[in-house]
Amino acid sequence: MHETPFMPLVELTRGPIVESVHWGALAMVDSRGRLLASLGDPYLVMHLRSTAKPFQLLPLIEEGAVERFSLTPEEIAIMCASHSGTDEHVQVIARLQAKLGIEEKELQCGVHPPFHEPTWQAMIQRNEALTPNRHNCSGKHTNMLAQAALLEASREDYLDPQHPVQQRILHTLAEMCNISLEDIRIGIDGCSAPVFALPLYHAALGYARLCDPVELSPQRAQACRTITSAMTKAPFMVAGPGRFDTLVMEIGMGKIIAKGGAEGYQGIGLLPGALGPDSPGIGITFKIADGDPGGRARPVVAIEVLRQLGVLNEEQIQSHLADLAPRPLKNWRGLSVGEIRPVFKLGWQRSFGL
Repeated sequence: MHETPFMPLVELTRGPIVESVHWGALAMVDSRGRLLASLGDPYLVMHLRSTAKPFQLLPLIEEGAVERFSLTPEEIAIMCASHSGTDEHVQVIARLQAKLGIEEKELQCGVHPPFHEPTWQAMIQRNEALTPNRHNCSGKHTNMLAQAALLEASREDYLDPQHPVQQRILHTLAEMCNISLEDIRIGIDGCSAPVFALPLYHAALGYARLCDPVELSPQRAQACRTITSAMTKAPFMVAGPGRFDTLVMEIGMGKIIAKGGAEGYQGIGLLPGALGPDSPGIGITFKIADGDPGGRARPVVAIEVLRQLGVLNEEQIQSHLADLAPRPLKNWRGLSVGEIRPVFKLGWQRSFGL
């Protein structure tokens, strides 16, 4: 173990002074399990939070739900989402629930205002009450209820960690990340569902295998491809307006998946060929030590990682990600008073030979 699991990743300056520093840790792993690069301790155990959502969806897709219910990429993607609660998101959730035979009142995620501020302000003007479908995790909960229905298991206690749905999800996650069940620590997420803590390395391996499932069973490999395809075809459903996950997948040409989690966690998957003709699937996971309040550090780290890898170029960053990338910091008058900048180098070699 590293004496200090985290290292400086992002600085904020004001004039000549470094005013604030965000520390973090990162692991970059290929689908064969090779640790390609790390920052801080790549075996740091942290909760994935919502970064686990694609794995939580796998059992439903493996059961043939896409064919059985004629699911669209938008409907699949929103089950992986921490969506912004826009009207478009709610329309897709409602349509999905109608197909699956799920009622909104069954969701046990609670309620919160939409992440998308204009939507929230419009709801206030309409005097519209908050409901579970506006919750960013409503897609995940719809997925879990659908799994309970398919298993003919109870739906009232679908969030119990011992429920068949949660046990199946736990086993699937362990298999994808090549880790024993005993080494996964269980907590309760903000939406009341079980949440999983495991080393960054294993979570990154899971993302690499999700993107490059050649060594998995045919059924699971097809489910992985269905999920990554849906996320890249319908990136708006995964997050929403102006958010990193959506924006980076929109410009990723089907080669990047991204799924953030609360408290400064981020997962990124690169599909085979993203780093060149011979590159395998690659998973990248990182954690911002202070939880990244305000969300300013995590996109800076993610964009810089993808820039250093050559996945994103400067034109793409400035055209599509400028508000989230390393940039000048401005005061209320619009004056540049400092900058937010990455302070790390990955130090990896582009070699994918066996």
